[in-house]
Amino acid sequence: MKYREFCERDHFTHEELLAVSHGSLIEDPPVGGLPRLPAPPMLMLDRVTGIERVGRKGRITAERDVRLDDWFFQCHFLGDPVQPGCLGVDAIWQLLGFYCSCTGAVGAGRALGVGEVEFLGQIRPHNRCVSYELDIVRFSQLKETGVTLAIADGRVCVDGEEIYTLRRAKVGVFLDIEYPDYPRRSAHAVGGIIEKG
Repeated sequence: MKYREFCERDHFTHEELLAVSHGSLIEDPPVGGLPRLPAPPMLMLDRVTGIERVGRKGRITAERDVRLDDWFFQCHFLGDPVQPGCLGVDAIWQLLGFYCSCTGAVGAGRALGVGEVEFLGQIRPHNRCVSYELDIVRFSQLKETGVTLAIADGRVCVDGEEIYTLRRAKVGVFLDIEYPDYPRRSAHAVGGIIEKG
């Protein structure tokens, strides 16, 4: 797929999301590269069902099928399987980072925080589908540093019932922080504060 087509699309399949996580979807990626999604088993999205871009705001929705043998049900908790709530929050960050990719951000994405999270329910092995909805309340690209910042309010539903709400989820996309030569020790082998430019 060409980069221009990628930026104009309003939905993506599971196969395409996997290709984003491997960095192989775009034939002509922009200089600086695109933020990647995590690979399975950390990838918490099966398909992106809608993307709307309206100036500095927007909306993105996605789904994930619940699988009886999902890795987290095998350990969280023995005798009481439930998807960890933190994975639902991570799915929101993944989706927000993907929105950044589709809206012209280049570099590597990082979760920056969330203002409020409320858990109203749970995801169990015999549920069918988790859906994610994000309303982008701020999207900024800082030309002088190359940093992109996105902030969104969101909700997570399982089989049509709202079970998590999140306010002010934040993701940043930064240039020159990737660690592509892992596990070799190199310039980005050790973490710490990301310089703000």
